[in-house]
Order: sequence, then C-alpha cells, then structure tokens
Amino acid sequence: MSVAAAKIEAPYKAGFFTRERLDSFLPPFIGLAVGAILWQVIATIWNQEFFPPITDVIRRLGELTEQGKILSNLVTSLTNLAIGFSFSVIVGVTLGMLMGAFRKVEMALDVYVYAMLTSPSLVFAPIFFAIFGLKNIQYTILGLIILYSIWIIVVNTAAAIRTVPIALIEMGRSYCATERQLFFKIILPASMPMVFAGIRLGMGRAVKGMINGEMFIIAVGLGGVAKAEGQRFNADGVLAVLLVIIIVAMVMQKLVQLLDARVTSWLPSTARQGKRRANAD
Repeated sequence: MSVAAAKIEAPYKAGFFTRERLDSFLPPFIGLAVGAILWQVIATIWNQEFFPPITDVIRRLGELTEQGKILSNLVTSLTNLAIGFSFSVIVGVTLGMLMGAFRKVEMALDVYVYAMLTSPSLVFAPIFFAIFGLKNIQYTILGLIILYSIWIIVVNTAAAIRTVPIALIEMGRSYCATERQLFFKIILPASMPMVFAGIRLGMGRAVKGMINGEMFIIAVGLGGVAKAEGQRFNADGVLAVLLVIIIVAMVMQKLVQLLDARVTSWLPSTARQGKRRANAD
C-alpha cells in the first residue's frame, strides 16, 4: 500500500468514525432524511387534513410532551411491554426447545401452536376482559402482548433446534459427549441465531399487541393517547403518537439485536456478515 493510500484510509480506521460505523449509520440516516423530506413535500402540496406535514406532527408531539401525556403513558406502555414480552421469551423459548428436541412433544402441541399463531389474537380481548374485569385491566393487556408474541418465538425456536446440522451432533458423539453436553455445548449454541430471529419477530408483534390492547380495551398508555387524538380527528396527534411507537419498536429491536450479537459473538466474521445480510433481507 502506498503512503498516499495509507493517509486516505487512516481517518476511517482511527477514532469513532470508522468506515464500518459510517457504512452502518449513513444509509438509515439518508433513508430517514429522504422520507421526511418526501413526507413534508407531499403533505404540503396535497394539503389534506388527514395527512399533515411532518413539521405539524413534530409540533403536536412537543405539545403532547409538554402536557405530560407522552412520558407518563410511555412508562405505562413500556412496563406492560417489558413484563409481557419477558414472559413470552421465557415460556416461548422453553416450549420451542421442548418441541424441537422431542418429537412426541411436537406432535402433541404443534396443532395448538399453529392454530394460535394463525388466529387473530385481538379476538381474545373480550375473553380476557371478562376474566380479569376492569380492576385488573393490566392483565388483559399483558395477555394480548403474550398472545401476539409468544407463538412466533415457539415456532422459530423449535425450527432452530431441529435444523442444527447433524454433522455437529455426530462429531460431539464421536467425542463421547453425553446428551446433556450435546444439548448445552452444541445444539443450544448452534440454534441461537435462529432463536434470536424469532425473538426479534416476537418483539414487533408484542408492540402491536400492546397498542391494540391499549386502544381497543381501555384507553391507557400510548394507545389511549392515540385513541383520544383520533376521537378528536387530530391527525397530527395520531401521527405524533405513531412516531413515538415506531421509535419504541426500533429501540427494542436494537436492544434485542445487541443481545443477539453478544450471545452469538462466537460466530465467525463471515457467518456474522451473512447473518446480517439475511436479517436485512
């Protein structure tokens, strides 16, 4: 490498703004900027009340924040989301591993899991409301969050266990590994990338369950704010709450992605790059 080329690449290799960070930061930033500009231009030209410019939406978001309607309800929504999704991950991963490891368990539960996965979870809202009542409305919302998110985690986890390469298992057996060692040393680590793929999908569905529960059962949390703004036909208020919900979903997805990278840090760099491309697709 020439001295000139080394000088050109040096700023990218040193400091915070490395080439990898710039490559991961610039495309999303440019995409968001272009989307915001298009939103502003189209809304200004179209001039429809139900599609306000993004500047009006941001202004309304500031008003709702000053009125205390965003932060307080955000805490309520995040609390429900954390409790419900944590339960879904613990139970979903455990049940999925049992279904993936034991054929009879899969045969017994497969029909129920896929029935719940394909059925609209919102139809269970009146049932939960009748069971828990108005005093325990949080349990109804938690139930919807769990129903929305748990089944995709179960399906992905079971598939992850079943698709572990047989060559890895046979290699472990050739070294006289016990069944316990095979599971915890080979099967479980090899299945983690696909398990976390299911967890990421479950997180997105959990946010949907949280908002649907808050909007259609009782007006609480961010869903309650969105419902109140919609009843007043304030499109800018509804879109302002929607922006907050999208940001919450993106932050939660990023946290799961960081945990995924930490747990699967043993993957080779080539496999990690392929995994990132698959997630992007």
